[in-house]
Amino acid sequence: MMTTKELLYVEDALGHEQYFQTKCRELAGQLQDADLKSCVERMEQKHQKLFHDFYGLL
Repeated sequence: MMTTKELLYVEDALGHEQYFQTKCRELAGQLQDADLKSCVERMEQKHQKLFHDFYGLL
């Protein structure tokens, strides 16, 4: 069982990961350089995985 403080940390982490996903998606949509766009898309996928990993703790 998680403490209140731990739960708040996980909720905060979930919010950060959602924010990073959104920003990466927005940026990737604006980029012209294929290599840079691919890099940012991989970052978005990484943040999506982290979100799901944190969510799995609940």
